[in-house]
Order: sequence, then C-alpha cells, then structure tokens
Amino acid sequence: MVATALPLREDLSVDYDAYAEHVSWLIANGCDGVVPNGSLGEYQTLTAEERAKVVTTAVEAAGDGSRVMPGVAAYGSAESRRWAEQAAEAGCGSVLLLPPNAYRADAAAVRAHYTEVAQAGVPIVAYNNPIDTKVDLVPSLLAQLHADGSIVAVKEFSGDVRRAYEIAELAPGLDLLIGADDVLLELALAGAVGWIAGYPNALPKASSELYRAAVAKDLATALPLYKQLHSLLRWDSKTEFVQAIKLSMDIAGRPGGPVRAPRAALTGEIEAAVRAATEKALAEGLR
Repeated sequence: MVATALPLREDLSVDYDAYAEHVSWLIANGCDGVVPNGSLGEYQTLTAEERAKVVTTAVEAAGDGSRVMPGVAAYGSAESRRWAEQAAEAGCGSVLLLPPNAYRADAAAVRAHYTEVAQAGVPIVAYNNPIDTKVDLVPSLLAQLHADGSIVAVKEFSGDVRRAYEIAELAPGLDLLIGADDVLLELALAGAVGWIAGYPNALPKASSELYRAAVAKDLATALPLYKQLHSLLRWDSKTEFVQAIKLSMDIAGRPGGPVRAPRAALTGEIEAAVRAATEKALAEGLR
C-alpha cells in the first residue's frame, strides 16, 4: 500500500488528473493499493474540499475502494471520525489513524479516541509514529486497542524492530504493517504482513519485488535488492522525506512537483545526496 505523494502544479494547486494517473500507474506496476492523505500526501496543508477530493479521486483511479486506505488524522477525535465516515461513504476498505496529536494523550485518551473513530464502521489501521506525535502506541496499548475492537492492524513507525515480537505475543490477531521503508526487511522477517510504503512512488516495480521477496523469506533475492535500495529507503525516515521522495519521483519521470509551505525544496548537500542515490538506482535498472 503506497502512501501516495500528491502532485502539485507550480502554483501549488492540486493536480488531480496527475494524481489519478499516478494511482493507476502504481497499481499497474505491482502495488496493491494506495494510502492518500498521509503525511507524505501533505494532508496538513490541504483544505477540507481538497482532502475529500483526493480520496474520491483515489477510489475512482484504483477501480476498487478496498485498495484505498485514507489517512484520517485530525486534531480532534470528532473530526477524525468525520473523515472516516467520508472514507466509508467513498467506498474505502480501511483508514489509517494516528493517535491524538494535539497533545500528549495518556492511554485512556488514546483508547477513547480510537473508540470514537471506530464508530464510523470502517476498519482502522493504527499509525504509531511517536517521533512526530509524541504519543507512543507501545505493544501493550496496541493490545488494548485491539481487544477493544477499535483496530485491525498497526503501521509501526517507531523504528524499533524488536517490538514486532512483543506485539505478536500480546495481540496475535493484530496485523503488523511495515511503517518505515528502511526497516522493511527486518520487520518482514519478524512477521509483518503488509507495508505502507513511501519509495514505491518513484520505484514501484523494484519496491514490490523487494517486499514480496522479504515476506516470502527469500533472502537470496531480498537482501541484495535491499542493499541496493537502502540509500534511498532511509530518506523515508528523515524530516525531509516528502521533498526527498518527490525529488526522486521527478528524476524518475513521475509527477512529484513542488511542496507546500512550511516545507521547502531541498537544496545543497541533501538535494545532492537524494539526487545521486536516485540516479544510481535508475542507472542500475531499478524502476
């Protein structure tokens, strides 16, 4: 499932036609579906109208709502529930939900948040990103959320691959999804059953091959490819991940485009590093 970047025109308006084409292209090139309105999709900078249209555009382009998992994060639980309801109305198969991110919520508040949004009736994938939200969905809390009936899976972005084993012990029915590109192999070997991915936006075929080899425990295929791609994959976990992936898309001939403020285009050493890693991957035949 690709956390889709959102193509913007030079005037920073959303290019919905380019986005629809990108969604179709990702699925045609080996990806199972898309995750619009995540951080990579710059959802925080979108108007309500833009955000809703991104979802309906993705569903139409994917041709099957089960392939679409919109991000429904918001400052308030009621607003997240409304976005989940909009996703359900659009025919989406699931939604991706951060914990409360307006303040450092305790476990009770986190459970209430997920219970509220679950009332929308669409399956929820929890998104654990303690780096940005300052709320850590530790394995014991994930087990509580699963027992509550609020979540069916977790996108794990803590970077701590050891958690995979504790999650499996405490909540064996909870699906583990790889949440950061640069720990893909480690989490796949630990039992992850999915990947919410960033770099397939630029290199879907190579990324899909890597993922499928990793979950099949085919190290002969996965490990060399992982090493080839890792200089790019690690940008998914850096502050500049949106700009980096959009730059790689532009270099690979995909519709990335500019970013909205407060983000700014990459310059200097960071731009050079992303450009060099992308050009190297393309020169090696990775697509």
